[in-house]
Amino acid sequence: MSKLLATAAIAAAPFAAATTASADGHGDNLTYVLVSHAPDSDSWWNTVKNGVALAGEQMGVTVEYRNPPTGDLADMARIIEQAAASQPDGIITTLADFDVLKGPIMAAVDQGVDVIIMNSGTPAQAAEVGALMYVGQPEYDAGLAAGQRAARDGVGSFLCVNHYISSPSSTERCQGFADGLGVDLGNQMIDSGQDPAEIKNRVLAYLSANPETDAILTLGPTSADPTLLALDENGMAGDIYFGTFDLGEEIVNGIKAGTINWGIDQQPFLQAYLPVVVLANYDRYGVLPGNNINSGPGFVTADGLEKVEEFAGEFR
Repeated sequence: MSKLLATAAIAAAPFAAATTASADGHGDNLTYVLVSHAPDSDSWWNTVKNGVALAGEQMGVTVEYRNPPTGDLADMARIIEQAAASQPDGIITTLADFDVLKGPIMAAVDQGVDVIIMNSGTPAQAAEVGALMYVGQPEYDAGLAAGQRAARDGVGSFLCVNHYISSPSSTERCQGFADGLGVDLGNQMIDSGQDPAEIKNRVLAYLSANPETDAILTLGPTSADPTLLALDENGMAGDIYFGTFDLGEEIVNGIKAGTINWGIDQQPFLQAYLPVVVLANYDRYGVLPGNNINSGPGFVTADGLEKVEEFAGEFR
């Protein structure tokens, strides 16, 4: 990551100079808006905010971050419409629910606003709404890879703690994991909600009712952190196989302690940083990568945690 940042800083220098020195329309005063589906309570998105802030600084452009405070997707659709109405040079947005969000995204494209899909959705969906490209982690494929890894480790049953069940991409993670294990998802996925105390109680209740559960899969710090507390309380910490999506301070501590076997790093920093770099270069010079960019999945284990621990919650 440090090498990436250093390289990006060096690469960005001439572009920043071009922004201030150019007088012929090549990218003066570029403004982009990043719209996410994340509620204010989800700290995982701090890394995304850091990514767009750093990219904006290095590329010499203005980037605004907007989101629905409660995570309501209808509210997010309205935010995209408002962003498009302000006529920015580009919109970077998640595609958490294709049916809800495709309309306002396609309308933005029709208005001449360049769009990049990041984090959620699929490359095919990005193409369908007219986006320039997709930058993110194919969620089903990530879940499938995680399930196949767990199967090799002897896992046959699991609990998927879904803290954002209204987002189809979250369910894709759980379904991919089940398919990787070669089992039906069935009732092995629970709607945990986002309240930490409620998540903890629902995990405890499930494990009490299903004591033979081999593994737990959480979908990010929102569900992983309370699950760690639940396992401490019922004495299963370190005894049950535990994998999670994404990283955060408590997840890293859990990996170090051996309570969590692995975390799936989709590199949210890159999901936010790279679209800004791509759009700035596209607006200034008309250059565009010839394909989508997969930022993950990558498995983080206890081996090689030094850099991850250093930047967890900030750039990782």
